Amino acid sequence: MAKKLGAAIHGAGWVAGEHLKSYLRHPDCELMAISSRKEESARRLAAENGLDCATYTRYEDLIADPNVDIISLCTPNELHPAETIAGARAGKHLLIEKPVALTLADLREMHQVVLESKVKTVVGFVLHWNPLFDVIKGLLADNAIGRIFYAEVDYWHGIGPWYKQWAWVWRKDSGGSSFLAAGCHAVDALRYFMEREVVEVSAYEAGPRAGYEYSPTIVAAVKFEDGAIGKLSSSLDVVGPYQFNIDLLGEEGMIRNNRLYSRRLLPGQTAFAEIPTILPDSGDVTHHPFDGEIAHLVDCIQNDRESEVNLTDAVKTHELIFAMDQSAAEGRPVELSLP
Repeated sequence: MAKKLGAAIHGAGWVAGEHLKSYLRHPDCELMAISSRKEESARRLAAENGLDCATYTRYEDLIADPNVDIISLCTPNELHPAETIAGARAGKHLLIEKPVALTLADLREMHQVVLESKVKTVVGFVLHWNPLFDVIKGLLADNAIGRIFYAEVDYWHGIGPWYKQWAWVWRKDSGGSSFLAAGCHAVDALRYFMEREVVEVSAYEAGPRAGYEYSPTIVAAVKFEDGAIGKLSSSLDVVGPYQFNIDLLGEEGMIRNNRLYSRRLLPGQTAFAEIPTILPDSGDVTHHPFDGEIAHLVDCIQNDRESEVNLTDAVKTHELIFAMDQSAAEGRPVELSLP
């Protein structure tokens, strides 16, 4: 039987616990270590899950542990680039929580090191394993709505001091921007469904709001390489329930979240058909499908294949975010170079 992969968690906060539980549930993984700046946090997370594993307070000691093959980076956003670089150079496979970087320079450097190190990476766009995403991808593969000519995805989540990740979100040097801090899920989803790249963006922000160092609400019109158009929005101060809106308009029909209108698949259809499935309708990390994400990373390592959600793909998502933030700040359209 093949040796189990040794997994480690770096960071001991809210999302770290969900990563840890998914590693424990995977038959080919063994949780070997937890690392946190505070020793009591690492020991608490281990004790809560009945673990007798190594605990570290220095990342350098964690990446030097020969029993560790995979590291989940669950630390504050601004730390991800340096930790990715050090982990990759140590030969560790990495699951990097989003955003992976807050600046284009950091993004470029960490990507280059990962390519040189040849380690496997998955970036934490965990909604790829949400059942609605599977449903939509299946419908698109069946050409249910034909060529998409317009698409929009919205991330609306009221995040304030009551939210566990607030300390990482509101500051410019840790949250970055509305799209970087959380709306990046919408940007990734748009690219995932469209399977083509954006070449130009024009964005607007609503202006600073109380408690944030940047505008928590931003909207962007985007143009794709084939002439299709779309819209992206992110609001972190919406007053109302969490919303993740997906609208795809095609030449043969349309998809609105879990509702389908398809004259190709359903001739004579007079109203939307609703598909009962699990929606991406919660900001609670316990609702997110980390089991699928962890299983995907393990499969990529075991079968020596690159993930479609790896750092290379995430670079394009982050480049689009930086372009939208630049457009909003400068009040002008911004072009993206391809590939």
